[in-house]
Amino acid sequence: MHRSQRGVTFIGWLFLLIPVAILVYVGIRLTPLYLNYFRVARSLEQTATQFQDGGQINPQQVRSTIDKHFDIESIEFPTAKDIDIHRQGEGWVMVAEYEGYAPLFANIALVIDFRKEVELR
Repeated sequence: MHRSQRGVTFIGWLFLLIPVAILVYVGIRLTPLYLNYFRVARSLEQTATQFQDGGQINPQQVRSTIDKHFDIESIEFPTAKDIDIHRQGEGWVMVAEYEGYAPLFANIALVIDFRKEVELR
C-alpha cells in the first residue's frame, strides 16, 4: 500500500521561511531610520507652526528653534546645521535632506535618502 505524501517537507519550509526571515531582518534594521525621519519631520512641522504668526522670520532664529526641538526629540542626525533654510518666493522653506545608513550582512548595507520640506508662512 503506497501513500502519497501530503504537506510541506522540511526543505520546503526552509525555502519558504528564509526569504521571510530576511525581509523581517531588513525591516528590523530599517525601523530606527524611519522612526528618526518621523521625529525630524514632526520637529520641522512644529517649528513651522511656531512661526505662523506672520512676524519677521530670521533664519538664525528658526535654526535655534529647530535645535531645541531636536534636543527634545533626541535627534542626533541630522543636526540643526544640516537643515537648509532658504527663501522661496515670498516665504521661507526648511529642507531636511540626508541619508540613513543601516548595515545588513557583512559588507552589505542599506542606504536610504530622506527629504522633508516644510514651508514657513
